[in-house]
Amino acid sequence: MTQNIVKLSQRYLMALRKHLKQGTRATLQPALKVGNQAVALGLETSDLIEIHQRALATLDVSSARNGPMKRAEFFLNEAITPIEQTHAAGVETRTSLSRTNKSLGRCTVDLTASNQSLKQGISRHKTAEVLLRKDGRHYTKLLRESNNLEKHLRHLTHRVLSAQEMDRKNISRELDDEIAQTLLGINVRLLTVKDAAKGNTANLKKVIANMQRLVEKSVRSINRFALELDLRQQVPSDRSLLQALLAGT
Repeated sequence: MTQNIVKLSQRYLMALRKHLKQGTRATLQPALKVGNQAVALGLETSDLIEIHQRALATLDVSSARNGPMKRAEFFLNEAITPIEQTHAAGVETRTSLSRTNKSLGRCTVDLTASNQSLKQGISRHKTAEVLLRKDGRHYTKLLRESNNLEKHLRHLTHRVLSAQEMDRKNISRELDDEIAQTLLGINVRLLTVKDAAKGNTANLKKVIANMQRLVEKSVRSINRFALELDLRQQVPSDRSLLQALLAGT
């Protein structure tokens, strides 16, 4: 455990102790502050839950003590809110990456068309070979340029396809991470709803509202991501992009 995480754990313990001591007069602002500090350290929901559990063990807050235990759960819910919001923003970033991947898809389509043009050009070069037989040096230069163009096009095709496949794998892996963290946060809130159903109705409504907002935001983000992936499969051809790319090499 790094020194920064140790300090955060101590601050969490102190804030939770004060929160429980104040009872019903306590606010959740300190929990939100600790959650923002966890985001700054790059911690995940599971990390903060582990810190919370160690704090409960230190404070000896058992499940039999319903009042303090429920207040501790509300404290945790508020603390993980900034992390959940960060993950929702992360999904938005993934959709931006998919738009970049769409550009790579355009290159792939254009490379296919250009490869056909190259084959036609090679055929014309072979026809011209008969006419250029008397000028060996000119023919050699023309053939070398044709071979170099073909090698360059093959290399460019491989590079674009490799970059496209890598981006797809990265987006898929990062989306899986975002969904896993979001589901973990929802699970924690569901456990709180179960306990809150036996207690304060206002707290129950607040927990349910927060959970509904989290689910709706996650669904919207995932739908946008799926739409981006679908559009990527329907990329229109743009020959000018490939021509500009070849001209710059």
